[in-house]
This record gives sequence, C-alpha cells and structure tokens, in this order.
Amino acid sequence: MTKKNIINPAQTNLKALFLGDKGENVDIYKTILNRMIDEHVGWRQNYMPQDLPVITPQDRRSTSFQATVDNMNEVFNVLSSRLRTDSLPWHSAGRFWGHMNSETLLPSIIAYNAAMLWNGNNVAYESSPATSKMEEEVGLDFATLMGYKKGWGHIAADGSIANLEGIWYARNFKSAPLAIKEVVPHALEDKTEWELLNMPMEETLDLLEKYQDHYDDIKNRTARSGKNLEKLGKWIVPQTKHYSWLKSADIIGVGLDQVIAAEVDSEYRMDVEKLETLIRDLAKQEIPVLGVVAVVGSTEEGQVDRVDQIVALREKLAKEGIYFYIHVDAAYGGYGRSIFLGEDDEFIPYEDIEEVYAKHGVFQGENHWLTREVYDSFKAISECESVTIDPHKMGYVPYSAGGVVIKDVRMRDIISYFATYVFKKGADIPALLGAYMLEGSKAGATAAAVWTAHRVLPLNVTGFGKLIGASLEGAFRFYRMIDGLEFKVGDKVIEMHALTRPDFNMVDYVFNEKGNTDLKKMNDLNEEFYAYASYDKGGTYGNEFITSHTDFAVPDYGNSPLKFVKGLGFSQAEWDKEQKVTILRASAMSPYAHDEKVFNEYSEKIQQAIQHKLEAIYQA
Repeated sequence: MTKKNIINPAQTNLKALFLGDKGENVDIYKTILNRMIDEHVGWRQNYMPQDLPVITPQDRRSTSFQATVDNMNEVFNVLSSRLRTDSLPWHSAGRFWGHMNSETLLPSIIAYNAAMLWNGNNVAYESSPATSKMEEEVGLDFATLMGYKKGWGHIAADGSIANLEGIWYARNFKSAPLAIKEVVPHALEDKTEWELLNMPMEETLDLLEKYQDHYDDIKNRTARSGKNLEKLGKWIVPQTKHYSWLKSADIIGVGLDQVIAAEVDSEYRMDVEKLETLIRDLAKQEIPVLGVVAVVGSTEEGQVDRVDQIVALREKLAKEGIYFYIHVDAAYGGYGRSIFLGEDDEFIPYEDIEEVYAKHGVFQGENHWLTREVYDSFKAISECESVTIDPHKMGYVPYSAGGVVIKDVRMRDIISYFATYVFKKGADIPALLGAYMLEGSKAGATAAAVWTAHRVLPLNVTGFGKLIGASLEGAFRFYRMIDGLEFKVGDKVIEMHALTRPDFNMVDYVFNEKGNTDLKKMNDLNEEFYAYASYDKGGTYGNEFITSHTDFAVPDYGNSPLKFVKGLGFSQAEWDKEQKVTILRASAMSPYAHDEKVFNEYSEKIQQAIQHKLEAIYQA
C-alpha cells in the first residue's frame, strides 16, 4: 500500500495531529496507543497457542513479584518527578521561542511507542522485516522529496552521522578514478591526475558500472585504503557550518587542514562570488576541491545558501575542467522542500505557487515568507549529489531520527560493506540497510515513526507543506512583531532588532538600549536576558518566555555581522574591539502560532514577559 492510498490529504487538520498545548488530544493518543498495544499482545497470544504462559497466576501473586512491581512504580514516580521538574515546556503554543524543539506529531509518537514492542533492529533484515521495509520506503520518500528520480536514502541517528556519510561518499568518489586507473589502466590511460581528480560524478558512476567485474578491487583501492587522501583537495563549508563538519573531516581522514570555511554575506548565505575566487585560486595551485557544502537552514540563523548559484558555478567551472561534489546540509530545512511540491510530487512553477497555496490553505493570511531566491535554492537541491535531512527537526518526529539521501542509487556501492552473518551480498530482499550506512544496530521504532509521519502527511503541499507553512507563518508573525519593538524600563528605552529577514523559520534578534554605542554593553544585556529567558535564572516550567542564544564571533563568522552591527549605531572600532555580537535565537517551530487569534493572544503575553525580564535585569 502506498501513502497515497491511506488518507485523503484534503481533509488534513493540523490540530488533530498533535497532543496539544494542554493535552487536548490525549483521548486520541490513549485510544490508538491502547489499540496498538492490544493488537501486539493479541499477536503474542496467537503465536503457538499450544504453548502455555510462562508467567503464571501464582507468579503474579508472589510476594517478590508484588515487591518488584512496587519498586518499579517507585522508580517511575521519581522519573516522572524529575521530568516534570527539569524539562522545558517546548510544547507551548506561544511561550517557547528557543532551540529546535517543538511538539512532535502524535502519529509518530504512537508509532514509536507501538513499534518499540516489536524491538526491530533495522540493520539486519532477518531481525526486522517489517520496519526494514518501512525504512527503505522512507528512503525513497526522501529521494522523491529532493527530486531524485533514481535516488535512495535511509534514516540515520542524526544529522551529524548523515553529514559524515556525505563526506564519506565524496571522499570515496573523488578517489575512485585514481583507483580505476590503477586496476584497469587502459580505461583512463589518456587522463592526467588532475583530470582524474575532477571527474564528474556521472562519468565515474558509468565507469564503475562498466567495470563492475572489478568493482571490489577498485573499491578497495579508493581512499578507504588510506591511499591518496592528501590528493583529494579541500572540503569547503560556509562560515555558518554545523560543528559536525569538523568532526567528520577528522574522523573520515580528510583532515581539519583540508576544511575551508568560505565567507558568508551580510544575510548569512555563502558568498558565491568569493567561493568562485577561492576555487580558482586553489586550481591555480593545482589543489582540487573535494566538495562544497551548501546549507539549507543554518542552525544559528536558519538561512538558505544559494544552492542554485553554487550549482551554476559548478557547471561553469566544469567546462574548464574543475569539478566538485555538492552536499546539501538540509538537516534543518530539508522538509521545507515539501512546500514546493504539488500533488504530483513535482516542483510547482513559481508563477503558480500562490494559487496552489491558496487551494490547499497553506497560509492562513498573506504569504510574507517566500522569495524567488529561496524558491530557486530549494529547487536546485535536485542537482546536488547528496542531502542531509532530519525528521527529528522539521519532520516533527521524536528523536533520534536523522537522514541522508543520495541522487543516484548506484552511489551507495562505493561505501558498501557486507557482513555475511547479517546479510548476503546480492541477496534479493528489499533492503540491505546495514551494508550501505555507517551505523550498526538501529531502532526499527524510528523507521516506524518516520514512515507513519509520511503516510499521515504526504511530503508535498497537501501534507507536510501545510505544516511547514504553519511554522513559517508563525515565524514571520514573531519576526514582524519584534523588529523595532520598544520597552520602557525606568528612564531607559530598550529596542528589539531582528538580525535579518528569515529565509526559513529561525528568527534571530538583539536587545539594545536606545542610544547605546558600547557593543560590550549590548552583548552583556543580551547574555543577561538569555539567563532570565532560560533555565539559568528563569527556571524551566514556570518561565513565561523562553529563548536561545549564540555568539557571532570573528573566528567563525569573520566580518559578516559588521553590517548589522553598524546598522545599530556601533562603530568599526567597537567591532574591532569586541569582535563578536551576542544574538538571541528563536527556532519558530510551533504548529499553532500561525493562527492569528492564537498569536495575538500570546503576543501580549510575550511582551509582558519580556518587560518583566528586562525590569529584573535593570533592578538587579
């Protein structure tokens, strides 16, 4: 059964898909979960009914049995107390504007709960035939979402593992032509080493397919052997990179010295003109580029790199014999592509998109979010080799659920390993998952949770597109509320300023005293506000407004924040002295704040909470 046969997306109501700010849908949760538990227990009871139960009535009446149950209940009392005391209220409809936490989809929670009873280990098909099939279907969902007609993907523990797999693919493919020439000399006898290190992916894949009989020998002579690592060149990431890229380069053997942080512009997108200059300068030194990472939804700013321009640059340079792998780190923003796919899962033409949004009720009010630049960037993902996508972020699935997807299913063979006790090479079964991924044992429950989410909400404008639209609309309501907002605290006026117009649903901002030109003073104010708007000084469950924070400092960001800092009235000298700006950060993932009535109610409460925190700071 395909996802299109399960529900009618036109009837989707987002309010039915979450537990609710006040647990309004708890009856739905209990009813479905109890049914899933009953069906699982019935499955156990009906297997070999001639076998008698091993836990007898006498066992259950024994003193030790009852004492053990009592002890278990006491432990759960402590567990509940600790969770209720120290957990963050990320479920709130309008109080939590902080880290990438939000309500998770009720269907995914139930699927995870239910599938845990079956305890599938998805690395081994014989251990988890049900959930292994689900994971392969999820991988194909990912491929369709990214516009990969011949793609393949899988679930990973998180985005860091998926990023590591991205550079793993790039490393092995970049070194594959050298290995082919070594194993089958006549195949590439007319190619120089520079040409081999700049061979396009499609050409490499076609050669590997042509010399399939030599594949294992070729694979064993790629960079996985430890050879030629120093020849592969630079791995270029934007300054807005996730920290996992440094870990990945370390672990995979590429080395930190080979990682270059390319400059971003004042909108915190990779500066493609400077990227071209960088690559050309490297080429003059005969240093190849292993790959370029484009970020779609940076973790600190939520911005979207110009993937279309990076792809166009590669096409331009390829004509000059310079080629590089492109990996899209869309751990945060990847599910956002669903808002651009029509009912046929094809990319919606730009001139039709507002009409399609209106038809499916994607936005409640006016669409303030979409720009042609963001549209073109998401569209161009289909031209890149691999993508990181995290269901546990904008897929609204419980942790831990990352994901990686590749453009061509043939790519997976370059990193494959076959453990005979787990799976047989060439076996005709739906998924040899463990052969094509970094991880070993992995939860079938995660696959069930993601699979269920994708069936309840198709990965296009009829399903997840509505949920992404709700998040974006809530983010822009928050952005438009805070930018320029003023608070009177004693004899001072405190202003709020948004960092930039969001490309996605991350809203960054600062507080500053009106007329203040001391950058350290502003940074200290924002650091102190964060303390009151977090567990530090504000506590958790009773906190009326919760946010997150970060520092944009010269070692990581260069001078990209300078335009913003100067726009607030600070001098170049102030920037040179402090070399950082402290930013407050809201990942606006609430599935409720898009509703105008809900947002207006919380808007007043948010502003009151901010007023109280500022007063506490200045009275301290």
